[in-house]
Amino acid sequence: MRIGIFGGTFDPPHQGHLILAEEAEYQLGLDRLLWVLTADPPHKQGQPITPLEVRLDLLRAAIGENPRFELSRVDIDRPGPHFALDTVRLLREANPTAELAYLIGGDSLRDLPTWHSPADFLRSVDVLGVMRRPGDRVDLTALEAELPGLQKTVRYIDAPLLEISSSQIRQRVSEGRPYRYYVPREVYRLIQARHLYR
Repeated sequence: MRIGIFGGTFDPPHQGHLILAEEAEYQLGLDRLLWVLTADPPHKQGQPITPLEVRLDLLRAAIGENPRFELSRVDIDRPGPHFALDTVRLLREANPTAELAYLIGGDSLRDLPTWHSPADFLRSVDVLGVMRRPGDRVDLTALEAELPGLQKTVRYIDAPLLEISSSQIRQRVSEGRPYRYYVPREVYRLIQARHLYR
């Protein structure tokens, strides 16, 4: 069993998230993909974030059609802040025989040495699935010097990279600009019905 871990605030989840998740599932041979909604992200302390219950509803709406996509409550049912190392340790306890593939973007790979206990985090995962973004500049050799064992853990995921971000969508909604096809249909319906991001 190989389980993927895809964490984020998903505020809101968008088409880029779904495309990358599906490509990761296929290219890494994942049996399940856990969407880990981060309730209290350490890197966004002091920033306004949509209430957790709203983001939960949006994420459920986004992933509901794929039977291999699962919403994980690992970072919801415990106090924050939520560090990736703690998340992986808890998922390892719940799935002791599974291979765990943690999915990150190229920018997060570059910043990995600044994470909470990055060497321990790296030892806790079997695969680090890296989803490249346009303009990523990552010196893997230099990172290996800081985090030995990194290169053998990294697997790059090739996917059509859409330049869509959750912050961009929030801004478009607040400005009354079109965003319908940036998000899954059910997410769009919820945003409209609840007047989110206005």
